[in-house]
Amino acid sequence: MVAVLKYLIILYGGLFAITNPIGAVPVFLGITHDLSVRERREIATKTAITVIVTLVVFALIGQWIFRFFGSSVDAFAIAGGILLFRMAMDMLSGKLSSVKISTEETEEFDEEVVTLEEVAIIPLAIPLISGPGAITTVMLYMAKAGGVMERAVVLLGIILIGITVWLVLCSANVIKARLGRVGIKVMTRMMGLILTSMAVQMIINGIKGAFGL
Repeated sequence: MVAVLKYLIILYGGLFAITNPIGAVPVFLGITHDLSVRERREIATKTAITVIVTLVVFALIGQWIFRFFGSSVDAFAIAGGILLFRMAMDMLSGKLSSVKISTEETEEFDEEVVTLEEVAIIPLAIPLISGPGAITTVMLYMAKAGGVMERAVVLLGIILIGITVWLVLCSANVIKARLGRVGIKVMTRMMGLILTSMAVQMIINGIKGAFGL
C-alpha cells in the first residue's frame, strides 16, 4: 500500500509540474476577463473534464500507438524527454512554453468571438494544460506500468490532476491576488526545475533501455 501511495505521489507531482495549472491562471483570466463568475466556473469544469478525458484516452491507447508507428517505449521516452526538456527551459525563464501554446494563439482568442465550449477545450485544456508533454508522460507511465494496480494508479493520478485543474481555475482570482504575477512566475520556474530533472531522467532511462545498459 505504501509503495502504491508513493507511486501515486510521484506520478501526481510529475503531472502537476508538466500541466502547471497555476501557470495557466493568467491565460485563463485573460481569456475570461469579461465573463461572469458562473461562466468562469462553467469553463473551469469543462476544461477539467477535457483534460481528464484527453489524458485517459491517450493513456489507454498508448500501446496501440507505439505498435502502429513501430516505435519502442524507450525511443518514445528519449523523444519525450527532449520535448519535456524544451518545455522546462521555457518554464525556467518564467515564460509560457511555446510547446504548449504561443502568444499569437492566445491573442487570437482575445480577439475572436468564441463559445464557452471552444474556450474550455482550446486553448485551455488542449494544448495549454494537457499538451504534448502531459500526453507523452501518461503514455509512458501506462506503458511501463507493471500490472493492473499500477495502471489504475495512473488513471487515478490523471483524475486527481483534473480535480486540481478545476480547483485552481475556480480560484484563479484568489491565486492571482495572493501570488501576483511575480509569484506565478516563481511557481512556474519551480515547476520548470522539477520538469528538467524529470526530462533528463526520462532520457537516461530511454538510453539505458534502448542499449540494454
